[in-house]
Amino acid sequence: MSGKKVEEEKHRSERIEETGQVTLDKNGKSHTIHLISVIGEVEGHDNLSNNSKTTKYEHILPELAAIEDSRDIDGVLILLNTMGGDVEAGLAIAEMIASLSKPTVSLVLGGSHSIGVPIAVSTDYSYIVPTGTMVIHPVRMNGMVIGVPQTFDYFRQIQNRITGFVCGHCRINKGRFEELMMETGVLTKDVGTILVGEEAVSEGIINETGGIHEAMEKLHQLIAKRKKASKQSK
Repeated sequence: MSGKKVEEEKHRSERIEETGQVTLDKNGKSHTIHLISVIGEVEGHDNLSNNSKTTKYEHILPELAAIEDSRDIDGVLILLNTMGGDVEAGLAIAEMIASLSKPTVSLVLGGSHSIGVPIAVSTDYSYIVPTGTMVIHPVRMNGMVIGVPQTFDYFRQIQNRITGFVCGHCRINKGRFEELMMETGVLTKDVGTILVGEEAVSEGIINETGGIHEAMEKLHQLIAKRKKASKQSK
């Protein structure tokens, strides 16, 4: 292996370790795909402990902007195994992904819980593995909360933003999504719903069950379709 190749592999490994991102080589294929993983907890304005696996929004947002501006990257694959996290950071990531002009596909692996739901549905097409889970529940907040009407109005506003985004990017309607969110018989001593694999598809949140092969194939199809449409419009 040449010195340049070794250096490229080292840089690639370091990038995966630090940010959970990598641009996949073409390897004989006609499209270049950028891979982003959303794992652990989505970290917002506060730094979480060193013992926590986190996805930092300050890593993801600039990368998405660079992807949009790049002529070399054709599409984006989002891998999700997240417990959720900061609402504002999660929605910011979801909005950025949704606004990309390049084809995007998401794949829910272990889970995409809480604010991970908007991220999962923000792509052009979404997959979930048969054993993957999605937890849908109302907004929660840590720390001291001031018990005044304005606080509850603020909670409702945040909830409406999440509900509006999710329902605007998948097939579930608002009434059904709120039903799942407020279900009391599924989670022990809590409110919400756990959807496993095909259940998320049948509810209209995720497009299809599948794994990395199906997600990759779909993304290549979307890229090819976009390139064909672009050529025809010229």
